[in-house]
Amino acid sequence: MPRPNFSMPDDHSLKGKSTYWLDLIGSPAVFSLESRIFHSISVGLILLLSIYVPYNLYAGLYIASVSAFGIGLFFFYQYYHSRFHGIPHNNTLFGLIGLVIFGFNYFANSGINGSTDLIWPAYLLLVFTISPYRQHLTWLVIYLLCFLALHIVEYYYPFLVRYPFSAGRGQFIDRVTAFPIPVVAIYIIIKFIRENYDKEKKAAEEKAVALEVSKAQLSSQKDQLEQSNVEKNKLMSIISHDLRTPLMNIQSYLELLNENELDNAERSMMEKALLTSTNNAVDMLSNLLHWSKSQMEGSHVNLVELNLLSALLGSLEMEKVHAWKKGISLNYQIPPQLNVIADKDMLQLVVRNLVSNAVKFTPAEGTITIHAESLSDECKITINDNGKGITPEQQENIFSIKSEPTFGTNNERGVGLGLVLCKEFTERQGGQIGFESHIGLGSSFFIILPLGTQGS
Repeated sequence: MPRPNFSMPDDHSLKGKSTYWLDLIGSPAVFSLESRIFHSISVGLILLLSIYVPYNLYAGLYIASVSAFGIGLFFFYQYYHSRFHGIPHNNTLFGLIGLVIFGFNYFANSGINGSTDLIWPAYLLLVFTISPYRQHLTWLVIYLLCFLALHIVEYYYPFLVRYPFSAGRGQFIDRVTAFPIPVVAIYIIIKFIRENYDKEKKAAEEKAVALEVSKAQLSSQKDQLEQSNVEKNKLMSIISHDLRTPLMNIQSYLELLNENELDNAERSMMEKALLTSTNNAVDMLSNLLHWSKSQMEGSHVNLVELNLLSALLGSLEMEKVHAWKKGISLNYQIPPQLNVIADKDMLQLVVRNLVSNAVKFTPAEGTITIHAESLSDECKITINDNGKGITPEQQENIFSIKSEPTFGTNNERGVGLGLVLCKEFTERQGGQIGFESHIGLGSSFFIILPLGTQGS
């Protein structure tokens, strides 16, 4: 047997139905929630009453049929002017018409034994829904008083009540045909209230999320601004003091040469001091230029497989000379077969800065060792010294531009950018950097980089 097709309606069909219903009740951008509920109930009741009126005529319930027809006309009139002419429905007239029609229908349709009491509460719910909050208590009191008055009148004057149908079949038809009216009205009201609540809840949640995102963005911008201020102050400090001082020393030396005769011992001592100061200034300027370039345009990283010893040999030999001039023993132990994945220029700058720092903070007759080893698929390069160590306070911001410059064992002044560059350039190569330090015992800095294939 052929398999039945249970396919769902396509999006165009669903969209068409939704658009058609929106045309009937009006757009939320144009009409209030109360108006759209009124339009929906009007459309639903008009359709329902178009069946209810002729059926009651057929069943011989003429008064009920006329009442239903009157209600239908009133709803149609209010709906038409509200939906298509923008004239809001009249809340007062709506409430009063309900009292008149249901009051008349109550006595004409079996009183307490009829279906009027079944429809009455649903109509009052509709009045509450389409009227302002300030009118709700008033309508509640009015409807309760009228409801009570009608039943009291029936109790004392029962002959005023008419019974247009028999107690069996006629009463059954009356109840069955009347029941859908309040049910449909309550369904539409609750549906709109729930939908509106869900929309408002969703909108509130979206606003909350947007607010959190906005707060996070503001916080990020604040952090960036604070960081920019720190960087600006750092640069101004370097330019105004750290680079200015060596130039002033050179100027003073030249003035002394021009104005005074210096003996060989004095000249040698001053030239040695100037050389140290100039070397420090060159290191500062080099780090400053590298850091400024990386901040403005970002450094291009060229990762290739390098032989570690070949890449670092020149830098290590140059630092070995600087260490020797200070009376420091510098040794390195790097396996010749060890390869890494790195950017050669960045790697040299990082190692040069770390070794230069070790020389700066290690006293005469101290020792610095550099060794490298392979760990699984990584290479660890360690620079050890037995210098004065780093205080716990300095360790907190040692890789940050917020760190304060310190003086070496021979009063060599740094600018605090070297370790910032080391961290940034190491991470750009996909590596890690860290350290351990103890006051009076020295420091140990290490960098970890991906291991090359030949070094595995």
